[in-house]
Amino acid sequence: MSHNAPSGVRAWSLKSKVIVIVIAWLVIVSGLHSWLNVNWTAVLNDYLPVQKRKIVVGYIPVTCQLTCPVTDYISKYSDSGETYLPRMFQGFPELKEAIIANKIQAAFIVAPMAIALAAQGVPIKVVYLGHRNGSAVVVRKDGPIHNFGQLRGKTIAIPSRFSDERLLLFRAMQAYGMPPDSVKMVEMAPPDVSGALEAGAIDAFVMGEPFPSQAEMGGYGRILFYADKYWPNYMSCILIAREDLIQKRPEAVQVLVDGIARSGLWLDTSRPHRVDAADFVGRYYYHQKPELLRWALTKPMSRIRYNALEPQKADFDEVRDMMIATGVLKKKIPFSAYTDLQFADHATIATPWKYEPGDAVAR
Repeated sequence: MSHNAPSGVRAWSLKSKVIVIVIAWLVIVSGLHSWLNVNWTAVLNDYLPVQKRKIVVGYIPVTCQLTCPVTDYISKYSDSGETYLPRMFQGFPELKEAIIANKIQAAFIVAPMAIALAAQGVPIKVVYLGHRNGSAVVVRKDGPIHNFGQLRGKTIAIPSRFSDERLLLFRAMQAYGMPPDSVKMVEMAPPDVSGALEAGAIDAFVMGEPFPSQAEMGGYGRILFYADKYWPNYMSCILIAREDLIQKRPEAVQVLVDGIARSGLWLDTSRPHRVDAADFVGRYYYHQKPELLRWALTKPMSRIRYNALEPQKADFDEVRDMMIATGVLKKKIPFSAYTDLQFADHATIATPWKYEPGDAVAR
């Protein structure tokens, strides 16, 4: 027994060393993960005094919200540094709930959703637009559907019942003399629609870019028509801010809108700017292949327009009236009740970012 004791001690000592090494390894890996993958600016933001906190801006990975990550990326190279904290969502329902719960102070959403939220008493204001055009109806490339009338009785995915894309379908049905129940609409998160079309779970989808491009690039989708065929100067996503943010920190909202406006002008300045944006937004923000965003932003560039983004009463009145006609809004709500144009009015004098790929400083 006495002869075996040292062996047992040695065995226990070896186990102890292994345990210590494993624990140390886990601590190192966890530390590296936290250092590399955790946005500590975002984590610590809630602990700062209110006036020093950065605005949290919600977005989903579509091109009508591209100015959000573009502004974040370029502003990091500017004198003022990062101006707000972007937070990505996968769909509009989650984004809407975050706005209502005041977990985010500003967001890019679709215009009908903004009008509906304001009608329900949610304290938000429209302060700018995302872009114009950029949505399309997509069908299977090898399928029999070659005009909208052939979608009668078919299933079409939409991003939300409170979306411009849903209203676009009603405009197309009107053009074809089809009753409102001619197609079956199903709500689906934008990142899921291309896979659903490829699998045959839906007959078509109507979404903003880059998901039409994703179906095209995959070889199974075909653009049936772009939004401007039935809705000229189609208004895509819009930027909203909570009223308490506007009242308490109007200067912060102006910085946000100025950045978004400058990013839109920068994106429209040249094809190389869009190619560069596709690269850094795809890799660092949307977690999409840069080739996909490059396709959506440049084939052709006229698919999407990032200028003339000041909110216009006529555009919103048209959306509101269509919402009432299609049963998702019960009463007329005046344009002035859910918009605040002071920030867009000042942003109209904004100039594009002076930034080129590889620059160390943006102005």
